[in-house]
Amino acid sequence: MASSTTKPIFTPPSTTTSSSSSQSPSRSSLLSFLRNTSSTPISLKLSHSHPSFRSLSIKNATKTIESAETSPVSKVGGKDTINSQETKPTVLVSEKLGEAGLELLRNFGDVDCSYDLSQEDLCKKIASCDALIVRSGTKVTRQVFEAAKGKLKVVGRAGVGIDNVDLQAATEFGCLVVNAPTANTVAAAEHGIALLASMARNVAQADASMKAGQWQRNKYVGVSLVGKTLAVMGFGKVGSEVARRAKGLGMEVITHDPYAPADRASAIGVEVVSFDQAISTADFISLHMPLTPATKKVFNDDSFAKVKKGVRIINVARGGVIDEDALVRALDSGKVAQAALDVFTEEPPPKDSKLVQHERVTVTPHLGASTKEAQEGVAIEIAEAVVGALKGELAATAVNAPMVPAEVLSELAPYVVLAERLGRLAVQLVAGGSGIKSAKVVYKSARDPDDLDTRLLRAMITKGIIEPISDSFINLVNADFTAKKKGLRISEERVVVDASPELPIFSIQLQLSNVDSKFGSAASGGGDISIEGKVKNGIPHLTRVGSFSVDVSLEGNLILCRQVDQPGMIGQVGNILGEQNVNVSFMSVGRTVRRRNAIMAIGVDEEPSLESLKKIGEVPAIEEFVFLKL
Repeated sequence: MASSTTKPIFTPPSTTTSSSSSQSPSRSSLLSFLRNTSSTPISLKLSHSHPSFRSLSIKNATKTIESAETSPVSKVGGKDTINSQETKPTVLVSEKLGEAGLELLRNFGDVDCSYDLSQEDLCKKIASCDALIVRSGTKVTRQVFEAAKGKLKVVGRAGVGIDNVDLQAATEFGCLVVNAPTANTVAAAEHGIALLASMARNVAQADASMKAGQWQRNKYVGVSLVGKTLAVMGFGKVGSEVARRAKGLGMEVITHDPYAPADRASAIGVEVVSFDQAISTADFISLHMPLTPATKKVFNDDSFAKVKKGVRIINVARGGVIDEDALVRALDSGKVAQAALDVFTEEPPPKDSKLVQHERVTVTPHLGASTKEAQEGVAIEIAEAVVGALKGELAATAVNAPMVPAEVLSELAPYVVLAERLGRLAVQLVAGGSGIKSAKVVYKSARDPDDLDTRLLRAMITKGIIEPISDSFINLVNADFTAKKKGLRISEERVVVDASPELPIFSIQLQLSNVDSKFGSAASGGGDISIEGKVKNGIPHLTRVGSFSVDVSLEGNLILCRQVDQPGMIGQVGNILGEQNVNVSFMSVGRTVRRRNAIMAIGVDEEPSLESLKKIGEVPAIEEFVFLKL
């Protein structure tokens, strides 16, 4: 008889922390494992904290106490105090930072403002620094972390993007990376609206014309914004602020975002729609999506073919979400009437860029966050994050964290991989436009529910669901916070089963509620998307899709087909893939009733061409199929 307990995800986190000693060889091998599984290493410890602020209390699972001879902390009146003789932490600021932020840093430690450092000079300085604050110009490479020799505790990125910081190296060397994602929200939204209005009225072109001595009123007749439809592609902080301002201009606003809660959007009069509906009905399209593998060049020839003729496009997000050559073609053909761009695939763009030089394109040099107020706000936000990290506090803006203790990870390692891949698989089964608001994770185990710590697994499921279509970096520190911010509620259930107590987990089941599925067979009896997996011989396997049992390794790519259960199906599909030189790594067929329906799961090493997938779909006995990247 199975018993179960249910626990909501948003449990107040424990505030006890620990210090950590230098990395052992076993830690290095564990780091290597996590890099190979593309999971951001995560931690129950805060080894990024400055020694003066490390706590000496930690729950039994992760006790690491520095010796009394070397610890700068002493007990006075039952409380931890800082030894007054301990030197202050040193913070290196390598690019200009607002004075308010610098003042916060100076009140805490010694601040070294050294700008325009070469990579060689940065490596020389970093060995004596506890923290480094950069903007986008400083490259924090592996060589920088190696030169720090373990002294660098935290890197603060004064802004959102962290492309210039080597996250894997930071994690390997136990260095926390934090950013400042909120302070420039209003500035970016205002710049988006400024580009929208100036493009609609040809302000930049008319200005250049007049300065060239011309007076061309008839040439620069614009269009009104009132009553026009604006599609906001990405309803995060900036996107929602753009929507609010556009509503104030009398525009009709729709949005596409897989995580946009319909109630939050409707509260300001915005309708959540599918990607295709958004781009095909909009008069103006404003981009506010992150740059991820799923969104890279998402606006391409195919997308522009679907837009309304004469649409106008604004981009203050990331340059890479637009195929710039395709945009030039769309402008030349008249499919896109105008574009206003603040960001580019390459920055600065080439001087002879056809896009930049195009008469119907308005451009600015990445000015989205460039207001005095935003710069001061970013300075304060990053200074507070860095100071908090040096004190050993958990940072909501952390984008990585040090390693999990070896004794915990060694047991849960294969289940960490399973959890993330179940999340990645499940999110790809969701049909666009429906959004993900509720997920349930069921852990089946022979162990007592109270003996099973699932925080790490829950964080990896959250990572798998959110990261493929977001610019968020998920780890144990920020998983619950990020899920809540995205409007995603994750509940957990622990079910006791008759299995070996030697294994921490018998299986993990993931259910997504109130969503439409691209693959109808993944829906359970209650209509939820439901998938389940186990670890077999150290390798994660998919063991159930909806009500169908399967057995496939969660490696490489996966094709799921629902078919009529009849002879020859494996051969037909195998031949189609073989003709395209796509190697099949495994196949598994599961059915509920003989000669009725079956699910065929096919693992492939390469990504099949669209032609191959089309041929599979044309097999008469195949009723539906879906291709999934793992």
